[in-house]
Amino acid sequence: MDGINVRDHGKTLDGKRSKVQCNYCAKVMSGFFRLKCHLGGIRGDVTPCEKAPANVKELLRNRLLERKRENIGKEVGKLCHPDLPLKRNSSPNSTSVSHNKRQNTRSFITEGVTIPSGSKDSQTASNDETKEDSASRKVLRCIGRFFYETGLDFSAVNSVSFKGIINATLDLSQVEYEAPSCQELKGWILQAEVKEMQEYVKNIRKSWATTGCSILLDGWVDEKGRHLVSFLVDCPQGPMYLNSYDISPFMGNIEALQLLLEQIIEELGVENVIQVVAYSTTGWLEALGKQFMDRCKGVFWTVSSSHCIEIMLEKIGMIDTIRETLDKIKIITKFIHSHATVLKLWKKHAHGDDIIKPSKIRSAMPFMTLEYIVSAKQKLEDMFASPEWNMSVWASRVEGKRVANLVGNHSFWVEAEIVSKATIPLVRLLSLILKADKPLVGYIYETMDQAKETIKEELKNKRSHYMPIWQVIDEIWDNYLHSPLHAAGYYLNPSLFYSSNFYGDAEVAFGLLCCIVRMVKNQKSQDLISQQLDEYRNAKGCFQEGSAIGPRTTISPANWWSSYGQHHPELQKFAVRILSQNCDGASKYGLKRTMAEKLLTNGRNPIEQQRLSDLTFVHYNLQLQQFKSPMKSDILAEEVDPMDDWIVDEAPESVCLTGDSSWMGLDSAEADIDQRGPSRFEAKKEPR
Repeated sequence: MDGINVRDHGKTLDGKRSKVQCNYCAKVMSGFFRLKCHLGGIRGDVTPCEKAPANVKELLRNRLLERKRENIGKEVGKLCHPDLPLKRNSSPNSTSVSHNKRQNTRSFITEGVTIPSGSKDSQTASNDETKEDSASRKVLRCIGRFFYETGLDFSAVNSVSFKGIINATLDLSQVEYEAPSCQELKGWILQAEVKEMQEYVKNIRKSWATTGCSILLDGWVDEKGRHLVSFLVDCPQGPMYLNSYDISPFMGNIEALQLLLEQIIEELGVENVIQVVAYSTTGWLEALGKQFMDRCKGVFWTVSSSHCIEIMLEKIGMIDTIRETLDKIKIITKFIHSHATVLKLWKKHAHGDDIIKPSKIRSAMPFMTLEYIVSAKQKLEDMFASPEWNMSVWASRVEGKRVANLVGNHSFWVEAEIVSKATIPLVRLLSLILKADKPLVGYIYETMDQAKETIKEELKNKRSHYMPIWQVIDEIWDNYLHSPLHAAGYYLNPSLFYSSNFYGDAEVAFGLLCCIVRMVKNQKSQDLISQQLDEYRNAKGCFQEGSAIGPRTTISPANWWSSYGQHHPELQKFAVRILSQNCDGASKYGLKRTMAEKLLTNGRNPIEQQRLSDLTFVHYNLQLQQFKSPMKSDILAEEVDPMDDWIVDEAPESVCLTGDSSWMGLDSAEADIDQRGPSRFEAKKEPR
């Protein structure tokens, strides 16, 4: 080739010569033709080599362009007039089109025509090539971002089906694109995404000086028995992934775990971290939580609110009378799901609805299913009274008769309705927390009280009915969930503080004082906050305007303080930092743990380990960045596990089907109404 042999400038990496490596930049590509394009600087199927000698680049480029002109000449044929512009007359199915991927028609032609240097057409062609190259790289980065976010194996780019998906999205006028290679996904595309994500994370970090942030822990035990934990950081600007650790060597060594957490806090800035939100109440987290606040005076420790409510629902479900009702409901769901004819008959009467309501939160599913079955009582009764049922084989069998009798039992429906009313307020609260698109520290204190009072009212204020449930709620709230931040957030939330229902008891006052002492180190600033609280309490100055129902209910509490607390900077900063925090944990974001497990597996060389670290950083932060829709945190799941015990396991033989549970008799002569006077919630309704 004009005195140059391309094989002198590259080497084969396998016997079939399908993989060739450039001698100058070490890039690997498929075949010597791509190496020619790579060395000659011809864009399209491969990126140009930036290190190739100028004479090599020029010779190879000229020869490749000459070959392209020859191919175009054969394809175009004779023109009717010599002055006509060069154009392509080939059919859309031309093999030349499929060969020159990522090329539009205009760029293909200009590359095959000699245009005088410096001419207007030359500049236009150069601009078009630049635009085309930019657009091509954008497409490749979009594809790369898809792989990074989903965590797919890079080898999937070689799948014919994947390439078909990519090209199926193009307009008919567009030429097909070629997916990036595995090397590109590991190379420049990944580095471009890392750089962009670093800027995104940098902007999030800047906001912490104003709003503060929360550290969210997400831990698990993998298939190898390793104890792993990931650290996320949450703030109004958005969540971000920080790092993952294998803490297996530290298990049982609380001092080492404490030092690791303190190291994370120092990395983020001690002045920025408001709280640590744990994912569990047991194991090493329980031991660490007990000593954490004694060591880190300015940072609070709490447990994810959704996890705490999950525990409440689990414990409530174990109360004898409630468990008996759920077992009866389970008999119905198992029977319907175990027999195709019965399931088909149910679907007909329920207009296609499933009788089980699957949930992403395991402990909520029984109560969601119970609520649905109570609402579908008439449909169930109609099904078991229908001619189709009476003609089926199951109508005469013991199993079928047992379920039909249960559905026809009035006492059973009374029990089911009571249990549903007693538990659904907590399910609603759990759903509210998961779907919230605003910080909830300023609301959790009040909403938990409201849930308790709703349960009490639904159970007709009968103490023997609601107290077992209240005791479960109070146990989890007092020991794990409640934080001084919640009490202070309740006090500093203007939409609640200036309402007639606000009730500032000793617990609220102590929580507020605790936050001032721990979060504000300067004694002078503490004194100023105390003085400014008097004006907030009495709605003086700017607070008078902000206390109106419009301003305090239409904007978030933190934004309210930004607008109406400007003349009280110390109190404003204090309030904004508290009200900017959330009370839920990392589980809300549903991050898959596979990538972190790979990252924490030893055995890779430093280059591969760094690449995997970059990929993990991009993978998790892309997922968190895209987490915008509250629907992603909806408590309802798409389908139930076919092996769930609400479908396949045998029901307990000891279940009583008569429906005469001891505490369900609301119509009994003894009223058992709570005569202790107004509850805390009722007292809050008294005028301030």
